[in-house]
Formats: sequence, structure tokens, C-alpha cells
Amino acid sequence: MLALAVFFTLSAIARPNTRVGDIRLDELPPQARVTLQQIDRGGPFPFRRDGVVFQNRERRLPEQTGNFYREYTVPTPGASNRGARRIIVGGQPPLVFYYTDDHYRSFARIHRQ
Repeated sequence: MLALAVFFTLSAIARPNTRVGDIRLDELPPQARVTLQQIDRGGPFPFRRDGVVFQNRERRLPEQTGNFYREYTVPTPGASNRGARRIIVGGQPPLVFYYTDDHYRSFARIHRQ
């Protein structure tokens, strides 16, 4: 039953409603790789809003129900605030990972292998 649920979730993820690019792990900035490690460990996270639900209001990611997506800040060197870079994860535990460097205007799906 669980395998079937995962299959349907991954099938929905594989058919995005909008164009989403792709990025390999080694193409991410070093700060994004550190953020991924923090996500894998479950924290601690440097920003209070890390882990909040990402609503996907812009509908640039595949449509999902409920609180499927969560967002995490990717620190920007020299920025005095959170900056524009984020990693968005989907599922629990995370099944899919996206990176944006322009505050949700565009996304690239992170391929971790």
C-alpha cells in the first residue's frame, strides 16, 4: 500500500504543470549543498523560517495537496537578510528537491545522484 502511494506521488511529481529545469548536486553553490545536509540531518537550521510550508502560490512547481512543500533558506554570502535563494522540498520524508536563486521565479529540480 505504501509503495503504491509513493508511486502515485512520484508520478505526479514527474509531470510538472510548468517548466522546471534540472540541476545536478555538483552544480549547486556550496551554501546550497550545506543546506541540503542540514535538511538531511533534520537541522539545526540558521533561519527561523526554515522548514515552513511553501504554498506554491505562483504554481511554478507541480501541483500537490496539503502541506506537501517546505522551504529552506540558502544563505547568500554578503547578504544582510535571507536573500533570494531557497531549497524547496516535497514529501515527508522529502522525495523531491528544488532550487531557486531568484526567490521563486524559476526552479530547478535537484538531482542528488
